[in-house]
Formats: sequence, structure tokens, C-alpha cells
Amino acid sequence: MGVFQYEAVDSSGSKQKGTVEAASSEDAIKRIRLQGLHPQSVREQKSKKKKGEGGDAAAKKKKPAAKKKGGGFSIGKVKPKILTAFTRQLSTLQDAGLPLLRSLQILESQQKPGKLKSVLIGVVEDVEGGSALSEAMSKHPKAFNILYTKMVAAGEVGGVLDVILQRLSEFMEKAEALKRKIIGASIYPIAVISVALLIVTGIMYFIIPKFEEIFADFGVELPMLTVVLTESSRWIAGKGMPVPGAVYIVGGMFGLPFLIKLIRKTKPGKAVLDIILLYTPVVGNLARKSIIARFTRTLGTLIAAGVPILEAITITRDTSGNFIFEKALNKVHDSIREGESFAEPLRQAKVCDAIVVNMIDVGEETGDMDTMLLKIADNYDEEVDVAVGSLIRLIEPILVLFLGVVIGTIVIAMFLPLVAMIENLQG
Repeated sequence: MGVFQYEAVDSSGSKQKGTVEAASSEDAIKRIRLQGLHPQSVREQKSKKKKGEGGDAAAKKKKPAAKKKGGGFSIGKVKPKILTAFTRQLSTLQDAGLPLLRSLQILESQQKPGKLKSVLIGVVEDVEGGSALSEAMSKHPKAFNILYTKMVAAGEVGGVLDVILQRLSEFMEKAEALKRKIIGASIYPIAVISVALLIVTGIMYFIIPKFEEIFADFGVELPMLTVVLTESSRWIAGKGMPVPGAVYIVGGMFGLPFLIKLIRKTKPGKAVLDIILLYTPVVGNLARKSIIARFTRTLGTLIAAGVPILEAITITRDTSGNFIFEKALNKVHDSIREGESFAEPLRQAKVCDAIVVNMIDVGEETGDMDTMLLKIADNYDEEVDVAVGSLIRLIEPILVLFLGVVIGTIVIAMFLPLVAMIENLQG
């Protein structure tokens, strides 16, 4: 039996400190919970050996504990799909009544080498040493963000960790499904436009100069449309220039995503891009709906988990992903802190539809804010799904028309001088 120091909170939320005798840290946690407390940290007291009792000899004989091998070299964040599967599995094991430490050890052992396995090794060691799960997870922000750790902390305090993990896994699954819809809608037009741009660049670089040489040999007077096309071809081919324009076009295609990421890392750049996105025709409406779905689901899940409202709004603001919504939620936070309503500053910001604000207002009056927010999220998820389908159906004919106009313009610009050449030959 060992002596364990603990920090815990009682049902009223006040902190308690003390010691308890137990065979292991898991046994200590059980004993603390039997007292009606919710443990935050549990650490074993190290007993000091008296001098002359062979302590030095024992220390010399004692071999250093072998460090557990990590999950291999890994870079970047844990993939959402992997983290969602881990969360659901941990929820299932906790619901089955398995001790937390044992659950983590099982999930860590079955993970393939990678970022999550490396992180779980550290989490297991911290929990084994007496740390709370949320405290251990907060040390790994690339795997467990602030939303994740705060919800886990709320589950620990309330003694409903299995329920919170279940809600968290459902939240992550729906958030990923929404993200996949948006990405799926953008891949098709981006791929078509990129291929079309490469083909047109190839025509302008290799084929148009050949026609220009033919026209020069016959001394044909070129129409304005053909002149514009040949001048564009010269710029793309780099005639009389140190760098061909084709390099700028191809480089821009591959470099534009990195440039956008770089701009978004600065506050002014992020603000400008977010404003442009929300006010872009068609795309802006889709982006607005997806952001409303995300922020209402995040806030509703946090409130349902028992996270205090001000802290939940702060987390939602930091994870909303859009400058305009961050600003609106900041005003909501200040309003609630001063004892005022949630809905009014959101109504004044004019970032959400009237129905959203009215539903939040009703939820605030009835005390079912979390339920109302999740209903809004489900409703907007469906609207995003419909909007994505409509956008794909609209984009296809627009792209066909665009490609037809581009290719048709090139063909007409090349045939007009050919008609003049034939007329001259006949004359």
C-alpha cells in the first residue's frame, strides 16, 4: 500500500486536497470518488529510505527503467479521421466500465506507428503518474485541441466522461462530414479549370507561334482579335523577355494555395480574405451556412457537456475559422459577461439569418440553449448538403460554356487571317 496525494473538487465545485492509502493510482482514484469527490490529479508520495539500510547498494543494483519505444518519427497533426475513431473507441471502453488507464493502454497498443501512438504513450505515462486525462491531453495540442480538452475536463468533473466522449465523437464525425462536402464541391471545378488552363497555355506556347510565322510569310494583315492573341502568345512563350509568362502561370497555379495560407497567417490578411469569401456570390452563401453550422454545433456540444457559457463562447470563437464570426462572438461574450442577452449582439452583427437569432433567443428564454443550437446545426448541415449539390449542377454548364468560349475565341482568331490569305491567293 502506498500513500497518494490528491486534488479534487466536490459537488459544489470547491477544491479539496488530501491523502489516501491505496495499492495503485487507479485504486486511489476509486477511493477518492467513493468520498463523493471528482479527482483532478493524483500523485504517489515517495517514501525516503533511512541511511545505513542498504539504500546505496540497492540503488547500485537497481537497473534504470526501460523507456517505452515511441510510435516512430512523425510530423504534423493527427488526422481527424484517426482521432475520431480513437475517441469513439475510448468512449465505448469507458461505457463498458473499464478503468481509464487500462482503456488508454489498450488503445495505445493497437495504434499503428505514427503521431497518435507517440502522443498516447505520453498520455498513458502522465495518467499513470496521477495526472487527469484532460491535463495529460492538453500537453499535446497537435492531437487534442482546446475544444477537445475542455470537453474532457467537463466530463471528468461531472463524472460522465463516457457520455462526453460519445458526444465528442459524434461532433467530430458531423464536422468531418461537412468538411468533406465542401472539399468535394471545390475539387471538381478546380481540377477542370487547372487542366483547361494548362491546355490553353500549351496551345499559346507551342501552336500559336507556328501560325504567326505562317501569317508573317504571307504578309497578311492581322485582325485585332488575332493581334491580341499573338501578343499574348509572345508573352507566354517569353519572346523578348527574361522569363516566359508560362512560368508565372504554372507557378501561380501551384503557388496560389501556399500564398493564401501565408496571407491567412497575418491578422489583416485573414480578415480581408474572410470578408471576400463571405461576400463572394454563390460561394459566400455556402461558406456562411457552413460556418453557422460549425459554430452552433461547437457551442451546443460544449454547453451540453457542462462547460461554462463564457468559456464555451471563447472556445467557439477561437475555432469558428472566420474573422467576421469571431468578432460577432466576441461581442456576444462581452454581452453575457455584463449580464445581457446572447441573441441581441448576434442580431446587431447581422452575420446570421433572422431564424438563427430567433431560435437562439427562444433557447435562451426556455433554458434549452444547447438543444436549440444543435437543431440549428442539423438544419444548416442539410442546407449545406442541398447547396453543394445545386452548386455542382450549376458549375458543370458554366465550365462547359467557359471552355467553349475560350477555345472558340482561339479558333476564330486563327481562322480570320486564314480566310484573308485564301482571298488574296484567289485574287
